[in-house]
Amino acid sequence: MKVKVVSPNAERAEHVAQMVRAADPELEVLAATSAAGGMPVTINGNRPGLVILDNVDAGGLDAIGRLTHAHPDIETIVISAEQSPAFLMKAMQVGVREVLPPTLHAHALKAALQRVTRKRKPAAPAQLGEVFVFMACKGGSGASFLAANLAHALSTRDGRTVALLDLDLQFGDALLMLGDQRAGSDVAEVARGIARLDAELLRTAMVSMSTTLAVLSSPQELSQALEVKASHVEAIIKQARQMFDFVVIDVGRSIDAVSLQALDQATRIFPVLQLSLPQVRDAKRLHALFRSLDYPAQRIHWIVNRYQKAGDITLESLEQSLGVKDVTTIPNHFSVVNASVNQGVPIDKLSRKSPVARALHELARSVAPAIDGKRDSGWLSSLFGGNA
Repeated sequence: MKVKVVSPNAERAEHVAQMVRAADPELEVLAATSAAGGMPVTINGNRPGLVILDNVDAGGLDAIGRLTHAHPDIETIVISAEQSPAFLMKAMQVGVREVLPPTLHAHALKAALQRVTRKRKPAAPAQLGEVFVFMACKGGSGASFLAANLAHALSTRDGRTVALLDLDLQFGDALLMLGDQRAGSDVAEVARGIARLDAELLRTAMVSMSTTLAVLSSPQELSQALEVKASHVEAIIKQARQMFDFVVIDVGRSIDAVSLQALDQATRIFPVLQLSLPQVRDAKRLHALFRSLDYPAQRIHWIVNRYQKAGDITLESLEQSLGVKDVTTIPNHFSVVNASVNQGVPIDKLSRKSPVARALHELARSVAPAIDGKRDSGWLSSLFGGNA
C-alpha cells in the first residue's frame, strides 16, 4: 500500500515517514510538504491508499472533508495537538480514521497502521450473525424493553457477541434500558459517514456495555431521524452481521422504509403486543402486512407481554384470530420491570428470580441453543444446575 505523509515542515514530514517505514517495511512511503489547504494538489498524480496529515487544526478538517468526499477510498490519519472531544468528533465526521498526538510513539503509530491495513485486506468469509427484529404492535407494548433485555440475555451465553441497534429513530431509548452510559455517536452520525462504514467505524460509534454487548443509539435530536435512509440501515445491518453473532433491532412501531428494510433482513421477527382489544386489532393488521410482504410464517414469532391467564382475552383466542400457534408469553411483573426501566439496569441483574427475567432467558436459550452441547454460561446455568 502507498502511504503519503504530508506536513508543513519538510523535516517533520521525513521524520514521520521514517517512523512509518520502521513500523511496516512493506509500505511504500513518500513524504511531502504542504499546508492542509494544499492537500488535493499534493494527492493528485500519486494516489495513495493512506494519507498521514501532520499539524492539523480545526480549520484543516474542512479540507480533509473535501478530500475524503472526493476520494472515499483514501484512508486518513491526522496528527494534531488538538485532542478535544469536539475536534475528535468532527474528525470522525469528515472521515478521519485515527487522530494521533504530535509526540508520536512507535507502538501507537504501528497499531494505527495495522488497523488501516487490516481494513483494506479482504476479510475471510465468515458466518453472518442472526438478525432479531422487535416491533411493537402498539405503543406501550414493551417491545423496547424486551429487545434490550433479550440482547443482554443473549450476551451472557457462551461468550457470543450481540449488537443492539436502536432503529426507533425518533423516540428510541434502548440504551437507557441497560445503563447510564452516554452515547458519543448514534445511528444518524453513522449514516452521515456511510461511505466510510467499516467494522472500526461502527464499533467506535457504539456504546460498549460489556465485552459481548454493544449498543448503537438512536439519534439524539428528533430532526436527525429524517437523515437516516433505508440504504443506510441496510449497510449498517450488513456490517453488524459480519461483526456480531446476534444483531437485535428495535424498530418501534412505525411502518416506513427504514423499518421495512430491517424487517427484510431479519432472520426472526418478534411482534410484541399485550392482550387488549386495540393491541390485538393492530396485531391482526400487522399480521396481514407480513403476509402481503411474503414473509415466511416461520420467521414470525409473536410475543404477548405482561401476560395474565385470567385476562378478558385468552391466549387461545389470539392464536385463533392470527392463525398461529406457540405464541411466546412474558408474564406480568410490573413492579420489577418498572424498577428495571427507571434504574436503567437489565432485569436479570436487578432480580434474577423475576419471572420476566426467567422468561427472557428461556427465550434466549430457544433462539440461541448452547454451542456444541456446551453448558449454558449465563446466570441461568448456576441457578438451575447448568442444563442448557
